[in-house]
Amino acid sequence: MGYYDGDENNRPMRQKGNRGGAFMAGLIGAILGALLILFTVPALSDVGVLPDIQPPQDEEAEVKSGQRAITKDISIDVTNDITSAVANVSEAVVGVINLQKTDFWAEDYGEAGAGSGVIYKKEGGEAFVVTNNHVVEGAGQLEVSLNAEKRVSAELVGTDPLMDLAVLKIPSEAVTMVAEFGDSDTLKPGEPAIAIGNPLGFLEGTVTQGIISNPERSFPVDTDQNGTIDWNADVIQTDASINPGNSGGALINISGQLVGINSMKIAQSSVEGIGFSIPINIAEPIINDLESYGEVRRPQIGIGTKSLSEIPTYHWSESLKLPDKVDYGVVVMSVFPTSSGDIAGLKELDVITAMDGEKIKNSIDLRKFLYTKKEIGDRVKLTVYREGTKQEVEVTLAEQQSS
Repeated sequence: MGYYDGDENNRPMRQKGNRGGAFMAGLIGAILGALLILFTVPALSDVGVLPDIQPPQDEEAEVKSGQRAITKDISIDVTNDITSAVANVSEAVVGVINLQKTDFWAEDYGEAGAGSGVIYKKEGGEAFVVTNNHVVEGAGQLEVSLNAEKRVSAELVGTDPLMDLAVLKIPSEAVTMVAEFGDSDTLKPGEPAIAIGNPLGFLEGTVTQGIISNPERSFPVDTDQNGTIDWNADVIQTDASINPGNSGGALINISGQLVGINSMKIAQSSVEGIGFSIPINIAEPIINDLESYGEVRRPQIGIGTKSLSEIPTYHWSESLKLPDKVDYGVVVMSVFPTSSGDIAGLKELDVITAMDGEKIKNSIDLRKFLYTKKEIGDRVKLTVYREGTKQEVEVTLAEQQSS
């Protein structure tokens, strides 16, 4: 005897045949919808209702073959003002290798240091390179690296320790580019600056970018390393990275013109982005003298001097007999026989306070006035205190003799 649930007979019955009919109906609907889209979209595109979208031919072929394009070739032009500027001068920037004797008794030379240089002139079979004096100082031999695979012997033409410049000469056969001089007097704070050089002596052609931080910075220089400031160099300050080995390299403007010779940086752990370059307008006459004469031809008076500030104040009134109002100037410590100063009548313990009416506070001011504002053969009027009496002395400037 069997037992049945009392609701069993009231449940609706499902027929298997109905499930298959629904599937077929859905499939037919999908096919009809696809056909509708296939035929109507081109028609709508033709009348302007929808945009005409045509896949590229290569993508269309991939779609027909059952494949899809997942990558595309993209062409990007990275040429800009900076890359163009670098291209204008990069091959003119070279490495300078300082070779010194490794054995006192033998003619063996080893690399003692390396810096950078800039080819600025090509004439006949020779090319000329400007670099820093401290890059070539003490060299027994010099070489110039034109690229990673090409080195040539270099001849030292002349140096100028005061301005930290030197000129070399190399064969011109392999020289492909010469730097164009710009105008450093037109530089403005904030304009782009690009340094190119040979940092660490082996990273040739390194490019760093920055700005002109200050185009007219004055920086004290001790040329003979005796602890006394000999010169206040006029330099360009830039935050473009200047590292060891960059010395003598190029500082260029956005037009690819040479506006400075990289010379030094402040190397302290607390300091970043303070480098200095010799302005090309100041360097150019020095370069020309070194190339033509092997030295810089500067005017001189023919006296030995000391700044008044270096003299004990006791002697200001007792020995020099200066009026109280005079607290600056240059003391004549010696007069060279037959020199311009001797001929003009200058005497020991004269105190020079002005030149052509321009105030002279110390020995640095005196040198700067002579070297930047006067030529050999020019006449200059000195304001002098001699035993407390103010007078004028006129001097004809002669050529400074090499030491």
